[in-house]
Order: sequence, then structure tokens, then C-alpha cells
Amino acid sequence: MAKIAFVMQDYESQQLLNEYLLMHYGTSEERMPWTLGGIGDLDFVSRTVEFFTQKRVNLSLDLGCAVGRSSFLLSKTSDKVIGVDFSQSFIDAANQMKDRGQVAYEIKEEADRSVDAIAHIPEGVASEKVSFAQGDALNLPSGFKGFDRVHASNLLCRLPDPMLFLDRLPQLVKTAGEVVLATPFTWLEQYTPKEHWPEGDSWEWLQAIMGEHFILKQETDEPFLIREHARKFQLGVSKISVWRRK
Repeated sequence: MAKIAFVMQDYESQQLLNEYLLMHYGTSEERMPWTLGGIGDLDFVSRTVEFFTQKRVNLSLDLGCAVGRSSFLLSKTSDKVIGVDFSQSFIDAANQMKDRGQVAYEIKEEADRSVDAIAHIPEGVASEKVSFAQGDALNLPSGFKGFDRVHASNLLCRLPDPMLFLDRLPQLVKTAGEVVLATPFTWLEQYTPKEHWPEGDSWEWLQAIMGEHFILKQETDEPFLIREHARKFQLGVSKISVWRRK
């Protein structure tokens, strides 16, 4: 219980909320104020959604939706989108974005100095089709099934037991439905007990598990950037895999 409480508290910090609002809704100049090979142009959140086919579908599920940009983007081709995240503060920000079209936040410069910023809802989305709820990807309601699309971005290696999620995934997706998974395979005991880490190569492990119920349609690597302050950034590379339910 102590470890779960620690992780929950970590996800509820104001600093992390600001960082994710910037990652999801900031401009390239705000994300990266330095001219360093176009790194600031990395719009990872939008890119993961673009891996779905562009046909219109009925129902999409965005697990680990954070502050909601990916859920809003899914509404362009979905009649209904449900965004779920473990963090209540993330969900509160996403709902504020839905209701008001914008969220005020701060971009950290250094030490205690920050600048005010406003995140705006993406253009062309259908926010009325999107609903957000705080929830646990390992304990979803029994009625969650038959989704046309499931999007789970940088979620897998933040779960206490990733196998529980992967075991539930075939029930979540309808036949011929699509799944987009993104993960940097950053296994940390802070989030996932070591006994639940994959043995051997993580990508080979994921393919073996997913291959029982899904067909791999595409895989690639996508960089992502999180700004901590004006001179410190997290640069990662996430494995993107696109799957179709058998």
C-alpha cells in the first residue's frame, strides 16, 4: 500500500501537471526554447493517434490519457471517446479543457521562477464526444469491452502488473478493432515490481503476448520530449506498435 500511495502522490504533483500540459498543448518553442535540431517540433502526442486508420468508428478508449489531447484528437474520427487516467489532477485538467476550451498553467524557467501559459483545445475536435474519468487501467469496469480502438501511450511500463493489462486487452477490443501501444520500456521498481518485469528483450516479450490475439500491422520508434525547466529535458524513444484484433 505504501508503494501505491507514493506513486499516486507522484502523479498528483503540480509540477508534473504543468509538464504534461506543456507536452500536450504547448508550442514547439515552449517545449524546447533552444535551437537544437528541431527537437521542439516533436509532437509525440499527436503522432501516436495518427497511427490509427482514418476511417470513422463508433467507440474509442484512451488509457493513460493524461491531460486529454490524444482523447480530443481521437474524437475527429470517433463517435464516442472515453479517456481514463490514474491521476485525478490530470482528469480534472482534461475536463476543464473540455468545458472551457482552455487551461491556465505555468512553464518552469528555473528554480522558483515560472511564466504563465494557457493551453488551448486543439482545433477541429468534437469535445462533446469525449468523456474523462479517473480510473485504473488494471481495474477497468466489467462493461468496458467491444471498443473499435484502444490507445495506450507510455502506459505499459508504468503499471504495477503489465500482464494484467495485456490479458484484459483482447476483451476490450472488438474483432478487427485497432490497438496502438506506445512504450519506452522504462522499467522502474517505483512503478512496477521487479518480479513483473519481462525476462529478456521487452519488444520480443510484447510481440509474443500480443500475437495470441492480435496481428501486428506496424511498428516503429518515436521520440518524445518532456521539459522540466528551460535547461533540463527528458528525451525518450517509445516503441510504437499497431495491432488488429483477430
